Amino acid sequence: MIRCGLFFLCLLPPVCLASLPLVINTWPFQNAAAAAWDALQKGLSPLDAAEAGCARCEQDQCDGSVGFGGSPDERGETTLDAMIMNGDTMEVGAVGNLRRVKNAVGVARAVMNYSDHTFLVGESATMFAEGMGFKSEDLTTNRSRDIFSQWLNQKCQPNFRKNVFPNATMSCGPYKPQAKLQSGPGRKHGLIDLRSHDTIGMIVIGQKGQVAAATSTNGATHKVPGRVGDSPVAGAGAYADSSAGGAAATGQGDIMMRFLPSFLAVELMRGGDDPSTACKKAISRIKKYHPDFFGALICANTTGGYGAACNRSPGFTEFHFMVSNSQTNNPVQEKVYCI
Repeated sequence: MIRCGLFFLCLLPPVCLASLPLVINTWPFQNAAAAAWDALQKGLSPLDAAEAGCARCEQDQCDGSVGFGGSPDERGETTLDAMIMNGDTMEVGAVGNLRRVKNAVGVARAVMNYSDHTFLVGESATMFAEGMGFKSEDLTTNRSRDIFSQWLNQKCQPNFRKNVFPNATMSCGPYKPQAKLQSGPGRKHGLIDLRSHDTIGMIVIGQKGQVAAATSTNGATHKVPGRVGDSPVAGAGAYADSSAGGAAATGQGDIMMRFLPSFLAVELMRGGDDPSTACKKAISRIKKYHPDFFGALICANTTGGYGAACNRSPGFTEFHFMVSNSQTNNPVQEKVYCI
């Protein structure tokens, strides 16, 4: 049973006092942090703790952006992406576009434990999960049906199509390709809907510096069916290396995955950067090409130091995340101002 614990809000100081063990996760998902911390206190491994934390978020349907019943695609279906990584062995298990199975991070762990593969996707990932004993069930809820119905009534706005006919800014599909391509990114969608791109990304570092990371999400709302974002991609959604540290990302995955920000941040920490600096540099790399992108990153090194950074964009000026360590012994909400 997850204990409630005290819930504080702190502004992240320039230099964090390093302390092990450590749990840090994106967004104010307190129950997820508590689940991971409790797992560590019970003697489970950092990898087990990271899985437990993300699984709790899947059960809680955190912000509607994790787990079943959220972020329906163009057909109204909810699909899930997840990843887990062992920084001791560099093993990774991941699933993308997973259908009809609620415990996506558990299936990702099964990919790691029961196959020599790293990444399974789509209906075949679901078949693998069913073979491993996971229950198949409908991921749709009344809430996700309502989101989908409202979107249809708004002529399928917003969506992620470009260079198609009929004009995707004014109508639903089916779409066909335009004869002439317009180069560059697609149209901007105005103010960011934070819940349309949320992910839980979690880093857990054990008492001896063992690093694990995990992610789970139901992806971008109204995505093109088959889309897989950054969350299940090692080095993009998260990365763990027990010789350097861990990092996890959240935000516009279609942009962020092109820059592998989690891998970059871990390599920067390996080179001597503190976690806050590593996070800022990784975010700045993306900002150079996409000044208004929505995204954030959490970073932690093997001594328990941690930091975070986010890109300032319309409607997004600060980023909140959770931390548990031996100094707090409870989930504490912290925040950073975006750069």
